[in-house]
Amino acid sequence: MAPVLPLYIEHLGINGAAAIAQWSGIVYGSNFISLAIFSPIWGSLADRYGRRPMILRASLWLSILMVCMGFVHDVYQLTGLRILQGALSGFQAAAITLVATQTPKEQSGWALGILFSGQVGGTLLGPFFGGYLSEVVGFRGQFIAIGIMCFIAFLASLVFIKEKSFTKVQQKAIKFQEVWGHLPNHNVTVCLFITTFIMQLALMSIQPIITVYIVELSSDSSHIALVSGAVFAASGLASIFSAPKLGKISDRIGAQKVLLAALFVAGITFIPQAFVSSPWELGVLRFLLGIVIAGLLPSINSLIKKNTPDIIAGRIYGYNQTAQYLGMFSGSLLGGQMAAVYSIRFVLLFTGALLLMNALWVYITVYKEKNIVRDEQ
Repeated sequence: MAPVLPLYIEHLGINGAAAIAQWSGIVYGSNFISLAIFSPIWGSLADRYGRRPMILRASLWLSILMVCMGFVHDVYQLTGLRILQGALSGFQAAAITLVATQTPKEQSGWALGILFSGQVGGTLLGPFFGGYLSEVVGFRGQFIAIGIMCFIAFLASLVFIKEKSFTKVQQKAIKFQEVWGHLPNHNVTVCLFITTFIMQLALMSIQPIITVYIVELSSDSSHIALVSGAVFAASGLASIFSAPKLGKISDRIGAQKVLLAALFVAGITFIPQAFVSSPWELGVLRFLLGIVIAGLLPSINSLIKKNTPDIIAGRIYGYNQTAQYLGMFSGSLLGGQMAAVYSIRFVLLFTGALLLMNALWVYITVYKEKNIVRDEQ
């Protein structure tokens, strides 16, 4: 949806590059604020009643809301549905917790890397398919088609997903103040939350406005949606192949090392994106960025897994999802506003600098910590 969102917003009556960039950030980021609020709630319910029911609930609601987005008449209705989408979601937190709690700790990096491949593959290869759909069935038809695919995902989850290790002990309600008492290393957990926030803020600052950037770089205005989808797909394709490999490396040398390296290289890779002169140059750099992006969130999730008892895993991953979505909301909103006031190139430079500062902070507070987790050398 991301690469065609500015085009859909223009279709709904918003004109002018600055106004479209601003509304793209607002619409794209609006569901993240409600996701941030409700993720811990769904995480708590997942700990009490199981992760599979949360996956089914979220995928069903997503299918309904996506279809509704195809029938909106203005950006206000679209924004309202995006907010509702966030409030009723929680799919990723439940899926991550389900995989993490049913995977041996020594294989958690690999398993979460595989999951991340699916997430990134859908998120970043999806826009390429979405760009194609928008040209075939139109913007509204695209949302309806996505809703149908989400319903197919709901049916697949209903049939194939099983939760074998959920016990009555995990169903016991734990108060908020008791959660932190179960954590063996509070500083590491808080650091990972903040790193998740900063990482997502940096990455999402460019996400909703990259189509506007491609328009600036393109000499030919035809097939912009398809070209934008291809640029998105470049990083997604790279992440799909690199995530499992980086996960295995993480299991072998330590997730904190992979996290530090990925943050540093990602920051370096963002900077030259501000100086490209054509969409294909941007696509090459996005491909390189996709390789290192695959090492970020799986490393964080792996460290959380190894530093969190299963009894509160859903709650902790819910908190981390809150940090993630707050970063997404802040990044998409901030990126759109900065692009309107300054330029998209300035946003890219800001993003690179922010990731490099985050890498330095992780090195000081996480990498040099000798007792990161209970069972990692």
